[in-house]
Amino acid sequence: MNDRNLIERHSRAYLGLVPTLPVALTLAVLAGWLMDLGFPDRDWWPLTLLGTAVMMTSVRGVGFGKALIIGAIGGFSFYGIMIWWLTVYLGLVPWIALTLLQVLFFALGMALIALIWRYGSRHWDTIAGRLGIVPALVGGAWMLREALASVFPFGGFAWGRISQSQSEGPLASLVAWVGTSGMSFLLAWAAALVVALVAETRLPLESRASLGVAVALALLVWPAYPVTTSGSLRVLAVQGNADAGLFAQYERGDNLRDHYLVTKELYGLDVDVVVWPENASDIDPLRFPEAAAIATEVSREMGAPLIVGTITKSEEETFNTILLWDFDDELGQSVVRDQYDKIHPVPFAEYLPARDFFYPLAPPLFDMIPRDYSFGERDAVFDVAGAVGGVAICYDIVDDEILWSMMDGGADIIFAPTNNADFGQTDQSVQQLAIAKMRAIETGRSVVNISTVGTSAIMDPTGVELDRLPTYTEGYMVMDVPLATYQTPATLIGRNIELGVVGFTLAGLIVAGTGHFGRYRRGQLRVAG
Repeated sequence: MNDRNLIERHSRAYLGLVPTLPVALTLAVLAGWLMDLGFPDRDWWPLTLLGTAVMMTSVRGVGFGKALIIGAIGGFSFYGIMIWWLTVYLGLVPWIALTLLQVLFFALGMALIALIWRYGSRHWDTIAGRLGIVPALVGGAWMLREALASVFPFGGFAWGRISQSQSEGPLASLVAWVGTSGMSFLLAWAAALVVALVAETRLPLESRASLGVAVALALLVWPAYPVTTSGSLRVLAVQGNADAGLFAQYERGDNLRDHYLVTKELYGLDVDVVVWPENASDIDPLRFPEAAAIATEVSREMGAPLIVGTITKSEEETFNTILLWDFDDELGQSVVRDQYDKIHPVPFAEYLPARDFFYPLAPPLFDMIPRDYSFGERDAVFDVAGAVGGVAICYDIVDDEILWSMMDGGADIIFAPTNNADFGQTDQSVQQLAIAKMRAIETGRSVVNISTVGTSAIMDPTGVELDRLPTYTEGYMVMDVPLATYQTPATLIGRNIELGVVGFTLAGLIVAGTGHFGRYRRGQLRVAG
């Protein structure tokens, strides 16, 4: 019997039925589609979990090379559908580039899972091993892939983590206990356990069903972390319907005018703070008196500071900035109380990494990135009317490091000003809002997500929407938004869960792989002897 047949025999002995390559590829395509259906705008959250299980099934028992191919097809199916919104203004090239980058990570992740299925199931050949250790390692490998893709390269793309699909489901409260990565691990582990239970022929069907139900119930009935509020902040958040996306027909200052006109009608309203979106002042009030005059008028007439997004300059550097603009009654003039410059500008959108290398590859495309935003170094918290507000500009909301830094800074509310005009009437804004909702639960903080065109909403520390504005409609939200000062387990633990799971996964793979090759080597020696 040749080596290939020997491996195939072992695969079937330890794993049950192994799908053929055509079947596995079909399963991968189906799985990617199912996973996407769990995210907005569909929000059919159980389908992401089902899709994850199907994706894991597609590489069960196959070799590393085949798993790479299967994973690549599955990753393209998932990400290709999910981020189709990237094509609205930019066309196919950026969509293909970002999708293929994620496909690379996805393929490697599925190949790692294939190795764990193969070597782990053989090394831990007991009921406890096949249903305990191996599914946990598979879940860890899934989380490892997500975690790596979220930070590398150029800060990563932390979009499409399976935990983010659960914003409308009963499992959302788990994120307050274990964080975004920890929740992805639990969901992936549960999906892998289902796959292992279906394939486990050495255990009676009734026992397998009982174990699966027990795990599902444990996840579903896990209590939400208790929320305790500490007062409130009366917030006015304005959506000016300023369509300033790429190729939109607008003049310089239109953003500022649109938000000003909505706010002007509300002068005299009793609020603690006024919040405008990212780039709501498309004229920098720090450099242009006409913009400064409008910001000052709004702050003075509302009797409250204005949180406003703009583009600032400091010598040769350009920043995507949020200003805390206030009118000081005693001084009789405006004061910039604080300033946050975006710490992690988005690569290939707000700056072009290695411009000398990339620009010649597609000059017409990269001409749409005429300037490179600099990386800010200021902290991401503002003192606002006796409260501490964390500030997350647009894509910041998916960045774990920024989230933890604002929590370390004492944030008891999160302001998330954003500009979604670049993506039109697509799923992008509701996907981002779902992430913001999960962040509210994870941190135990209310989130004010305010966009130029939507989707805008205010969520309390449990993720419940207190108010919401329709897209591409001028409007405002005003309410007493709960504050909180406690720490959730997720923010206390931070990245430690992620690091622990990664260490566990790599150690398990090494142990299983070493055991496999050790047995193979001993078999070779016996044959030679």
